[in-house]
Amino acid sequence: MKILVVNCGSSSIKYQLFDMPERSLLAKGMVERIGDREAAMIHQENEKRERQKIDAADHDQAMVAIMQRLMGELGAAGSPRRSSLAASAAADANASLGETRPREPIGAVGHRVVHGGEQFTGSVRIDDAVLASIEEMAHLAPLHNPPNLAGIRAAMHALPGAPQVACFDTAFHATIPQVAYMYALPYELYEKLGVRRYGFHGTSHRYVARRAAAILGREKYDINCITCHLGNGSSITAVRDGRSVDTSMGLTPLEGLVMGTRCGDIDPAILFFLAQNGYEFDKLNDLCNKKSGVLGVSGSSNDMRTLIEQSAAGNERATLAIDIFCYRVKKYIGAYHAVLGRLDAIVFTGGIGENATMVREKICAGMEPLGIAIDRKKNEQPSSKERQIDAGGGVAILVVPTDEEGVIAADTYQLATQ
Repeated sequence: MKILVVNCGSSSIKYQLFDMPERSLLAKGMVERIGDREAAMIHQENEKRERQKIDAADHDQAMVAIMQRLMGELGAAGSPRRSSLAASAAADANASLGETRPREPIGAVGHRVVHGGEQFTGSVRIDDAVLASIEEMAHLAPLHNPPNLAGIRAAMHALPGAPQVACFDTAFHATIPQVAYMYALPYELYEKLGVRRYGFHGTSHRYVARRAAAILGREKYDINCITCHLGNGSSITAVRDGRSVDTSMGLTPLEGLVMGTRCGDIDPAILFFLAQNGYEFDKLNDLCNKKSGVLGVSGSSNDMRTLIEQSAAGNERATLAIDIFCYRVKKYIGAYHAVLGRLDAIVFTGGIGENATMVREKICAGMEPLGIAIDRKKNEQPSSKERQIDAGGGVAILVVPTDEEGVIAADTYQLATQ
């Protein structure tokens, strides 16, 4: 069965097409700058990558372009024909890629949805009730759930006969106990507004925790590990018996680790202080989410690769930004080690976690008394595959490339074929 995985933002749609249950990736791409005259599609298939301008005034039109590209109805000029969506979904060949073999229709669509609140503890087939619930929770993720909904509705319009599945970033963290998810605020804020810790990156944390168990020869519910999803957005999760019991992100993705442009944990009174000094709400929100993190400290970049280069060249603020980033991760590992008691593994994933040798080494340095010891040679060996890089200190240290889209495809296939 062909499964389309969609990640819809306010002005973009990212997509990947899988052949299931083999989980083989057939094509991927994105439509960017939706609603702009410069809207374009970037499509990759058979190791060939193309970029072309298209008409995408809204998400519906962008989704039509994706369907027609995947199923072979893209016009010679690069603008999708909008005649029959059903015909485009069953079309034979993609002329622009030189395909001649018939293509199987897309059997189901899986959607990344950022916030599932307390209602959704796993992936679900989408119906009117699910749509209404996602819309009701938009106040918890106003920048994410509305565009996620737009993508769902566009896909339902483009493929009316295909099952649609919602996969929630928050679902894996539904097992966090109340002692970990409640804030020490008036209880009525939780009752009336749902103010609590929800956590994010759940699909990634679930995937790498399951892979860690498999690598160590354990069942998926027979592992205690700390999963570190480190990228421009970063979070860390304590996993006991294969289930999330605490995580660093909170009501929003702003809490927790230092990130590319997000500040992570700070004294909340800093915001009151800044407000008294002329910072208005929108400016504070922008400061914490878009101008802080390693970008704010370094003053130069939110890209860890750039900061590592600048640090090597003697840029002290770049070095400080890296050190703060690593220190915060180290603190959380120590805290979550205490929460878990027995710790079987630390798992690094995400763009930084998978690729930044220096960052992994700095995070693990000095934790030998906790049984956490990194092998420098193994750590420095370049690889894009799963690998174990510890020095045998008792706690396995693993690098596991994440596969969030593959997880969504697997959940979608399972629900669509039940």
